[in-house]
Amino acid sequence: MIDASALRLLLLTIIGWLDHREREALAYLIEENRLLRRQVGGRRLRLTDDDRRRLAIRAYRLGRQALREVATIVTPNTLLRWHRQLVARKWTHPSRRTGHRGVLAEIRQLVVRLAEENPTWGYTRIQGALKNLGHKVGRSTVARILKARGLQPAPKRPTSWPTFLRAHWGAIAGADFFTTEVWTWHGVTFYTVFVIDLATRRVRVLGITPHPDELFMRQIVRTLTMADAELCRVLICDRDSKWSASVCDRLNEAGIRIVQTPYQAPNANAYAERFVRSIKEECLDRMILLGERHFRRAVTEFVAHYHRERNHQGLENTLIENPPTTKCGRVHRQQRLGGLLNYYRRAA
Repeated sequence: MIDASALRLLLLTIIGWLDHREREALAYLIEENRLLRRQVGGRRLRLTDDDRRRLAIRAYRLGRQALREVATIVTPNTLLRWHRQLVARKWTHPSRRTGHRGVLAEIRQLVVRLAEENPTWGYTRIQGALKNLGHKVGRSTVARILKARGLQPAPKRPTSWPTFLRAHWGAIAGADFFTTEVWTWHGVTFYTVFVIDLATRRVRVLGITPHPDELFMRQIVRTLTMADAELCRVLICDRDSKWSASVCDRLNEAGIRIVQTPYQAPNANAYAERFVRSIKEECLDRMILLGERHFRRAVTEFVAHYHRERNHQGLENTLIENPPTTKCGRVHRQQRLGGLLNYYRRAA
């Protein structure tokens, strides 16, 4: 029989040996972590949620005092905070309410839309408009939504550029030049100047020339001011040198105010730029223009097609000049420039 005192001594020896071995292993791991941390430098370690969960569970079991000795990746307070978040997440149940978020999103969109489309409406006016639509919203809620979107109160809310243009439909036109390379004996670049009415999208070609000098611009002014006195009251154009101070003065004397766009800002004269893109992509870029006469004919044919036969998305996909239509009869194709431009109609 083994003596109880000897057995107790043996157990104490084994426990002491295991405890010493664990301390040595722990000291080695701590030193290894410090070396790895030094290699990483100041870079932040990327931990996944699963990594944080496992570290938090181990940290809670060790306690704050022991963590101060062994924790090297993050601080003890961070580890314990992770554990508290795990416990809180366990006892937090997700909300089962459905459909509420969609309603709030719709109200927010309506509030922003009403404010942008009506810059003079205050919070109370918007609240009343929402009430007419079946939404009961507090005035402070309207104010909070607009402030979150960066929209100021009614007196300081600016009128949008599209709203300003539509309010002056019929009085504003845009003018611009575009260039075209034409095949001749020596090769010539022709300059075409046109004016477009923003409301109706009607285009008038004022002149075509290879030499847009001062004499040509004087003729453009006469054509613009004498041919149709009611064409426009405000003319938008870029800062090209062809729109010189003398040209602008003559237009001002005729009662046409010149508004020049900023430098390198084609969107400020978007309607004119869109016409240039249309005539080039749909017609001129698809042709080899053999001489001035051929070029002038192409421009004339496209402008006629543009007014009478081409649908415009800005005009609700309709024609500028609406001809009478019939729903019966055989479909005919009307061709321009040998079929480069087509229009389909029914025979009367």
